[in-house]
Amino acid sequence: MIRFNTLFIFLFTTVFSFAQKAPDIDSVSFNEVKFRSVGPAFMTGRISDVVIDPADENHWYVGVGSGGVWESHNAGVTFNPIFDKQKVYSIGCITLDPNSRNLWVGSGENVGGRHISFGDGIYLSKDGGKTWKNMGLKKSNHISKIIIHPTNPDIVWVAAQGPLWSKGGERGVYRTIDGGKEWKRMLGDKEWTGATDLLIDPRNPDVLYAATWQRHRTVAAYLGGGPKSGIHKSMDGGKTWEKLKTGLPAGNMGKIGLALSPQNPDVLYAAIELDLKKGGFYRSADRGRSW
Repeated sequence: MIRFNTLFIFLFTTVFSFAQKAPDIDSVSFNEVKFRSVGPAFMTGRISDVVIDPADENHWYVGVGSGGVWESHNAGVTFNPIFDKQKVYSIGCITLDPNSRNLWVGSGENVGGRHISFGDGIYLSKDGGKTWKNMGLKKSNHISKIIIHPTNPDIVWVAAQGPLWSKGGERGVYRTIDGGKEWKRMLGDKEWTGATDLLIDPRNPDVLYAATWQRHRTVAAYLGGGPKSGIHKSMDGGKTWEKLKTGLPAGNMGKIGLALSPQNPDVLYAAIELDLKKGGFYRSADRGRSW
């Protein structure tokens, strides 16, 4: 106790003495103090998705991980918020159907950090974002991708990751054939494995590629991967799936990002998290048969 009191008195007198000698703030010149950019924000301001209207390259929709949906009509010079009246603010993805002009938004940013918020399902706007309707998947919490059938706007596939802090919910690849009235899980499980990415072959809408992610966060730990993480392919619109293996890492995989070459859709790319903070970038030139 004596040591604590002595230390407290020493700190108090030192701070008090400094305060007495400090110059008046009005007499200090700040002319040489200049602000500078320190780069993108680490925990806030994350952009989760950007959609450019194929009919007007100056017309953008931007989804913010913690800030709703914004629209620009001048290629990003100015923006207006169009999702502020909804119950959630965390956005995972946006998709615009160029034919029907239906605008779909998946709520809930799909990352694994403690700082993220969650969503309450998938939303649809048929008037460019003026009004919205929640179309279900309310227990998905985090939606990462929405794909619309190229000729039938009532057929929609959704990659839902599911809750971060608990098992269950709605996780995996879901499909609707009636515009969102009913959804059916096509891939994933009821506990820990959701879908974190989804692709469609532009030449054949029955050919789909999906990345599953088995993960769980607790207060004290983060399980960022598992044996059910992987890359899957469907040849029948999502009814059945084959897990792709040849050339891919054999250990537990974490989060996977997928991309498909627009020039040659036979070529696929995958960025894969692996154990112990490792990872790899993989390429397939034969529609996923080998990597």
